[in-house]
Amino acid sequence: MSDENRLKVGDVAPDFALVDDRGERVSLYELTAQGQRVLVYFYPRANTPGCTKEACDFRDNLGVLNDLGVEVVGISPDKPEKLAKFRKDHGLTFRLLSDPEKEVMSAWGAFGEKKNYGKVVQGVIRSTLMVEADNTVSLAKYNVRATGHVARIVKELNG
Repeated sequence: MSDENRLKVGDVAPDFALVDDRGERVSLYELTAQGQRVLVYFYPRANTPGCTKEACDFRDNLGVLNDLGVEVVGISPDKPEKLAKFRKDHGLTFRLLSDPEKEVMSAWGAFGEKKNYGKVVQGVIRSTLMVEADNTVSLAKYNVRATGHVARIVKELNG
């Protein structure tokens, strides 16, 4: 498995402009230009058990993250309509972005070879990255587990 495309702490995060679950275009650099720190997390598919658990954990910890000056953005290959249903079904209160061509995922090292039940396959690599207001990466976690992941991120951000 190769991690040559993975972003590292100190790298400049590639900008993106993706459509969200409401049909609005969202740009990373527009968010960071407002002085926001943006936590970008990549997940394989909406309304599946692991992805739902992770999204609900982000939802439940959003107040703590917002208090730390962090905006959360989730990215998957799902179409905006499926993301809207995911948001509604689980009361999600942060942006969900659609990357059906997996271009942003690839640029960020969150799509590629991974192990799935012992086999090497191509797919979305569950990942979380923090982008500071100057667009540099300050946290980069790849191949994370859905359960307990958000609590570990919050603990790390709280120092």
